[in-house]
Amino acid sequence: MNDTDLIPVTVLTGFLGSGKTTILARILRDPAFADTAVIVNEFGEVGLDHLLMEVTDESIVDLSCGCICCTIRGDLLETLADLWHRREAGEIRAFRRVVVETTGLADPAPILHTLMQEPQVFAHYRLARVVTTVDAVTGMTTLDKQPEAVKQAAVADALLVTKTDIVNDPDEARELGVRLAALNPGAARAVCTDGAVDPGMLFDGGLYDPSGKAADVADWLRAEGGAHDHVHDVNDPVGSHGVNRHGDDIRTFVLMRDAPVSRAALSVFMQMLADQRGDDLLRLKGLVRLKGDEARPAVVHGVQRVIHPIRRLDAWPEGRRRTEIVLIVRGIERDWIEALFDRAAESAYAALEV
Repeated sequence: MNDTDLIPVTVLTGFLGSGKTTILARILRDPAFADTAVIVNEFGEVGLDHLLMEVTDESIVDLSCGCICCTIRGDLLETLADLWHRREAGEIRAFRRVVVETTGLADPAPILHTLMQEPQVFAHYRLARVVTTVDAVTGMTTLDKQPEAVKQAAVADALLVTKTDIVNDPDEARELGVRLAALNPGAARAVCTDGAVDPGMLFDGGLYDPSGKAADVADWLRAEGGAHDHVHDVNDPVGSHGVNRHGDDIRTFVLMRDAPVSRAALSVFMQMLADQRGDDLLRLKGLVRLKGDEARPAVVHGVQRVIHPIRRLDAWPEGRRRTEIVLIVRGIERDWIEALFDRAAESAYAALEV
């Protein structure tokens, strides 16, 4: 079988809150890309990103409850194999391409190694392209603090710089551009606003070639190969080891509430969280049941000190009807966040109209 006969796989990565889901959702609404299978990985006990794409299709697979680079690489292999067999059996549409959207915390090296070296993958698929989103507002801080973000930028064939429309400091945006050019001078680069991007940035690609990247990229992949070769646990065949690559101080949990909350109280909660602990708020994303219009969930999204405007879905996803806010934080206690939410919900702000 020639490489051109294999199904191309695009890895869409980028740190938490950098806009991966927004970009993917917009592309999937284009009928020209209806023949795309999507694997969504989220770091958390409840997956929401696949619901927020606002498309329903049996070819969208949610891999939550773990990070794809740490604990569920075997699930990725099984999912790709299962998609292939269901496609061949006519159980799902004959997709022509696959997108793997990684969790924002993912170290890309083990993912790329898996897609390039596992026989279960290259029997039917080829890693064609790696695309990384970079948040123009928080990008410099993220690159300073998160080694995963540096790797995500360095391995990319294409860098999509998001949120340039809300950057307050043009000098910082220019500095980010210089830094990205130093990390990955050969990558194509584009500005992406509200998820709008040339689909070719995601899907134009023959076969991923790490030799065109910085020397560090080849070193990272070789290191993954060594880890893979020395696995002796038969229950861990792909070398996941159950390792937490992200540090013990990074944790995720879901804030769940059945009672509706006022829009004003919700806004106060999110802003107070960003103001008081924004440096450690790696992501806030969820669906919220609002007073006065409980039939339409509110979508909330925040990253560090940036809280995005609340938007509404037309209806609740099937099986969901309560507030579920996924938080990924560094060193913030769950009890503190839940108490902050409850105080806001019960405060005088709850009666305000906004």
